[in-house]
Amino acid sequence: MLQYSQLKVPLGNTDIEGALAQALKIKKTDILTCSIAKKSVDARKELRKVYHVIFSLKKGVRFKKNGKVTRFQPPKNWEAYFREIGGKGVTDDDTTIVVGSGPAGLFCAYVLSLAGRKVCLIERGAPMKERKKDVEDFFATGVLNEESNICFGEGGAGTFSDGKLNSMVKDKTGKKEFVLKTFHKFGAPDPILTDAKPHMGTDYLETVISHMRKELEKQGVEVIFHGKVTDLLMEEDQVVGVQYQAGEETLQKKGKVVLAIGHSARDTFHMLAERKLILEPKGFAVGVRVAHKQEQVDRDRYHKTREEWEKETGELLSPADYKLTARTSDGRGVYSFCMCPGGYVVASSTEPGRLCINGMSDQKRDGKYANSAIVVTVKDEDFKQMGKSGIFAGMEFQRELEELAYLLGKGRIPAQFYPDFKRGVPSEKLPDFLEKEGCKGKIFPSNLKNILPEPVWNGIIEGMEHFSHQMPSFCQEDTVLFGTETRTSSPLRIVRDSSLQAKGFTGLYPCGEGAGYAGGIMSAALDGIKVAMAILGENEEEPDQIDKRK
Repeated sequence: MLQYSQLKVPLGNTDIEGALAQALKIKKTDILTCSIAKKSVDARKELRKVYHVIFSLKKGVRFKKNGKVTRFQPPKNWEAYFREIGGKGVTDDDTTIVVGSGPAGLFCAYVLSLAGRKVCLIERGAPMKERKKDVEDFFATGVLNEESNICFGEGGAGTFSDGKLNSMVKDKTGKKEFVLKTFHKFGAPDPILTDAKPHMGTDYLETVISHMRKELEKQGVEVIFHGKVTDLLMEEDQVVGVQYQAGEETLQKKGKVVLAIGHSARDTFHMLAERKLILEPKGFAVGVRVAHKQEQVDRDRYHKTREEWEKETGELLSPADYKLTARTSDGRGVYSFCMCPGGYVVASSTEPGRLCINGMSDQKRDGKYANSAIVVTVKDEDFKQMGKSGIFAGMEFQRELEELAYLLGKGRIPAQFYPDFKRGVPSEKLPDFLEKEGCKGKIFPSNLKNILPEPVWNGIIEGMEHFSHQMPSFCQEDTVLFGTETRTSSPLRIVRDSSLQAKGFTGLYPCGEGAGYAGGIMSAALDGIKVAMAILGENEEEPDQIDKRK
């Protein structure tokens, strides 16, 4: 079997075998098999589809050789492998407690269960159906459930997002394919297996995560919801379990502990510091969400609207996305983050009196608005100017911005037209349809400069003006900004050693985005797998590769 990368085909041409034959300078009848491994759209100049195909030829056929043709090596069957290595050095008393049911925790628990290990999965939030109702109630009323919300509950913070499954983490072992196939097994749509930028959307994530959890339970995993871990059980420098709160009861669970707590478990970080774990500050960025009409984004990226392309070629393109980066005059990075085509800006608070936002899309991405965070990297000097210092300076900086946003918007999402943001004046009125069609939650006309430090709001302006050279509609009169995007990633890292255990402790495995080793669904899932393999004695001793952008 062979593979051809970067096979470029004009829009409207569905004859992939014919295009491959033309590229190889052979007859179409010389091709025995041809399947699509990945596909994408290249819109940089002439709009074209780009395929990665796996193919075979009749014996003896000679073809034009170039660097795009290589021998195909089928990926490893990781599910079968995990089942095979189960039981290594295990006793009946060995239990692994996984704290957090986001992608890192779920995949860690899944791999361990495939290997036949005893697993207890503890989640502070609610199961999916209950959590969804809590989130919808928050959107409608503004009344926050501190333990069941956009960030806490079954599936973690990524459940209410665009569900992106692409990642910048390098993977030569095929574990990304294992993650995609696992999601597909539990109900994710077929395109995630072939799209170069796969995504599920919130509507599919809700179903997929629930199905995955039910399979874990069938495999013997004990799943505990509404269980908030409040302390570690210690024997000198060894972690031997957790203490958790379940309603009015304080309970304990014994075993190795995987901490897959997510980036918003601020109370847990404080508990870990009291237990003398080594925490270190980690870089992050803050900013706003920007919303445009999806049709504007389509025209900017595809040079025409999707409807115009469909009339011309008979092929309907997916809603366009973008990924933009720049450097400010004072040397800070400014970039788009977690772009949601056809999506919604959502209030995603976890603490009363504080407001932060995120973006989400359904699988079809059929909303009228696109949105993305535009964020600027922040530094120690920014924290000091707000009177923040010490290991929790970044986290307290986030909190203060969220408090200011809550006060400015009077509990609603503060929003502003971009021209008003540049001038530093509050927008007087925003269109009613924006709240109905572009947001989940109430909005309030505001001046976002009253929330953000000057280097941040100045960086947003510089960045957006730069991005407008690539996307002409980026800074139009009807461009709307929303405040504030503060939780792009965890502001802390729980330091771990080469065995992936917390440095200076045994029996405790920091994992995923909250621990500072991932940034997005795919990279978090990969880190969960990596930690599970370390527990199984299969530590690959690879350097940590953190995916910084969703």
